[in-house]
Amino acid sequence: MGVKNLWDILESCKKTLPLHYLQNQRVCVDLSCWMVQLQNVNRSHCPMKDKLYLKGLFHRLRALISLNCSLIFVTDGSIPAIKLSTYRRRLYSGIEIENQAAQNGTNSQKLSSLRRNMGSEFSCMIKEAKSLGLALGIPCLDGIEEAEAQCALLNLESLCDGCFSSDSDIFLFGARTVYRDICLGEGGHVICYEMDDIEQKLGFGRNSLISLALFLGSDYSQGVHGLGPETACQIIKSVGDNDILQKIASEGLSFTRKKKNSMKQGRVKCNDKATTLCHEVNMNGNKNSQGDNQSLQVVEAYMKPKCYSADSDVVHRVLVQHPFQHQLLQLICAQFFEWPPEKTDEYILPKIAERDLRRFANLRSTSSQLGVNIPLKQVPVKCPVSAIIKRRKVHGRECFEVSWEEFVGIKTSVVSADLIESACPEKIREFDDRRALEKKNHRKSRPKKSEKNCSVAEIDLKLQDLLLDIELGCKSSPIASRKVISDKMTIATEVNFINQDPPVILESEGNADSEAAMSCIQIGATALKHEVIDLSSPSPQVHSQNISRFTQMNGQDISVIDLSDSEAERSPEHARKARELRLFLASIRDDIH
Repeated sequence: MGVKNLWDILESCKKTLPLHYLQNQRVCVDLSCWMVQLQNVNRSHCPMKDKLYLKGLFHRLRALISLNCSLIFVTDGSIPAIKLSTYRRRLYSGIEIENQAAQNGTNSQKLSSLRRNMGSEFSCMIKEAKSLGLALGIPCLDGIEEAEAQCALLNLESLCDGCFSSDSDIFLFGARTVYRDICLGEGGHVICYEMDDIEQKLGFGRNSLISLALFLGSDYSQGVHGLGPETACQIIKSVGDNDILQKIASEGLSFTRKKKNSMKQGRVKCNDKATTLCHEVNMNGNKNSQGDNQSLQVVEAYMKPKCYSADSDVVHRVLVQHPFQHQLLQLICAQFFEWPPEKTDEYILPKIAERDLRRFANLRSTSSQLGVNIPLKQVPVKCPVSAIIKRRKVHGRECFEVSWEEFVGIKTSVVSADLIESACPEKIREFDDRRALEKKNHRKSRPKKSEKNCSVAEIDLKLQDLLLDIELGCKSSPIASRKVISDKMTIATEVNFINQDPPVILESEGNADSEAAMSCIQIGATALKHEVIDLSSPSPQVHSQNISRFTQMNGQDISVIDLSDSEAERSPEHARKARELRLFLASIRDDIH
């Protein structure tokens, strides 16, 4: 609970920070507060046996681990004697505590503390959480009494950067930075309160907050009857943070009624020491002397809580880095969640790898701030990233898919581009250079449009023109079909006349003697290469055609009509056309070469 209405009073100081604000920080966790939050979620969704609260804790931890946020669990110890009355009220029955007190032969006022029931359901939940944290490399400090008091002391001594707690009285124990809540997923954030903001915006220091606990009520006191948060704040501001506890110690809480009446009448005086104090103030139904004595006990409980000192061995043990226990985690997840080892690894190993990369980035950043810029290959600690595989985009953020160096159980995963840039920018340059080289080689291997391809296109046009002239020159209507293929395929042309003349066919099938075919083409090699063929005159009768074949230089076959045998039997006009056709085919050969 903490101090009544204190979170409402501090509302103006609340900040919502992105989750990555916690990266590379050490944070203490009041484990009881977290388990209460997760237990409430568990009860509203499924039975306790499903352990949804523990799964929620697991996902919180893996999210913070990936940010290289070093956590320290802190648990409650014994119940302080000054808190026993509050503890009774929360249990709605004091039977268990009364019996234990009777066994010890003393009452709650004389007890220094009361040992908690370690066999309760909530205590078993704490044990499960501690075992899960141990497997993930998260140490646990079992407090002497209040866990939030131990967290506050570590924060006050700068042994941690902040504390996770929903108990507002953690500020009264001296905490400087408190994270009240955490939200995961896309847009993950934490709710943060800082004592610097409270001092600047509200003018309340630690003494003022302890005074609010006395006025409004807390785990250690019931407060002043009839005094609300607004009036309490006005009284504290009128006295001042430096003097408020001294005034309470010297005058007790009786001055609050006089201040309240004065403010109602509009005659408030901040340092009116001549005011005659009222001797009868109703505080918890006690006399003034008893109330003053209790107030002093509350102040002492907040100012001097029972905790392990900053230089104790217990604190030193939790501050050292603890290893991640892979096999133990697999066993725990199999026991609690019934997960196979593969599923556990899928959840946690990418986060562990990302944490190691952040540690490496932090190492390089620290050395750079000290003026020591060491090349990647000369850094004493090996870079966790082996190579960048490709660029990725996750929720609109630039990322890289990377392969990990000697990491058991995981080969690749996706990490943010900013992290790679801070940890190993050399890997990004290597990736970009490799991609540029691959693109260059790909362009070289891609077939280009060479002069040879251009000449094939020209041949295609010439053949089409020739066949068109032949068709137009015939007396009967021709049916012609033409097929033109690229330089890697053979050019085949077929002309079929419907009249009595036998067909003349250029085929591309079979293999013929290349030497005979080449001799057929070389007859007119010295003639003009681009002579116009006039096919307007009628074609003479064709008695026979011999077809010879040869193989081109590129390995493709082309068939050529050999007209040399029948040239003497035909008319001079037909002979001239045959000669022109041979010259044209010779030009084709030259163009191909």
